[in-house]
Amino acid sequence: MAMKKRIILSIVGVMVLVSGLGGIKFLQIGRMSAQALQTPPPETVTTAVVRRQTWESLLPAVGSLQAVQGVTVEAELVGKVVQIAFEPGTKVRAGDLLVKQDTSSEEAQLRAAEAAAVLAKANLERTKELFLKKTISKSEWDNAETQFKQAVAQADTVRATIAKKNIRAPFTGLLGIRLVNLGEFLHEGDAIVSLQSLNPIFVNFLLPQQELAKIALGLTVRVTSDALPGEVIEGTITAINPQVDAATRNIRIQATVANSREQLRPGMFAEVAVVLPGRNEVLAIPATSVLYAPYGDSIFIVEEKKSQQTGEPVKTVRQQFARLGEKQGDFVSIVSGVKEGETVVSTGVFKLRNGQIVVVDNTLSPEFKLRPSPENK
Repeated sequence: MAMKKRIILSIVGVMVLVSGLGGIKFLQIGRMSAQALQTPPPETVTTAVVRRQTWESLLPAVGSLQAVQGVTVEAELVGKVVQIAFEPGTKVRAGDLLVKQDTSSEEAQLRAAEAAAVLAKANLERTKELFLKKTISKSEWDNAETQFKQAVAQADTVRATIAKKNIRAPFTGLLGIRLVNLGEFLHEGDAIVSLQSLNPIFVNFLLPQQELAKIALGLTVRVTSDALPGEVIEGTITAINPQVDAATRNIRIQATVANSREQLRPGMFAEVAVVLPGRNEVLAIPATSVLYAPYGDSIFIVEEKKSQQTGEPVKTVRQQFARLGEKQGDFVSIVSGVKEGETVVSTGVFKLRNGQIVVVDNTLSPEFKLRPSPENK
């Protein structure tokens, strides 16, 4: 009996010892987990100092491109196509022949009209001689002069008809896709080909009525388009619509920009920035410093504190909500939330948390510019 009690006590002692060791290990693991959650490993970041910059004052807008001169060439008269004198997609000069319609009937009429005009002119000259000799009346002289003028007018009418059937380019420009075929019978208004003058080109855009006082003819505009990635094309405001749209309260502005390579085409979308006189002083940071979120944009400010574990100075980040202003190039202006001279994280903000320890390595920092060029975008 005593032996059984000693065995039972031994088993209970072992169980208590195992439980105690397990409890200690569990507490150690819990403390390590909590410490790991409280102090995540340092993140390597780059930084930038909040500085005051002088920026141009810009009015952004969205515009569309329009040809200075653009038309779909159409047939004026009924007739069959007997010659197509252009190649689609090529340049033509004003007056170049595009399409010739059948004018055989009109050419015959012209020969008859010219012969009648010659006869009428001869009759007029004979009548003039007789009138000067006072052998005919003034009314006969007037009748001969009228017949001559009518004959000349008839010949001119036929010539005009022939000219309309020789369809020519109304101005210098770039042709589009051919819309007619040889032998096709054209009616009045039938489309032949699109003709667009592309250099220079118009940019039409809208601005709110409250901006009207800032706008004037001759102001510079900067135009960008996804058709020319990385390029900025400058132009000037050449027209301001005198009427404000009653539905939107916007005013239509037109600018003219150079298009020497003719890569901008009518109908394209474009982003426009009107450069206003004067400059603004702003607090600026790199746009990559901002952590954008639906509930508010924030910035991580770098601060130096003592480590709770080692007592050594370490760099930590403080998340600060900020109100943003306009953007220019690689920078964004700060309206509130950040002070001049503070150091902010410039890259890698998406992986940071408030209070996290960071390691600054600015050798990895990109170069931020107000007017970036394509090679460093």
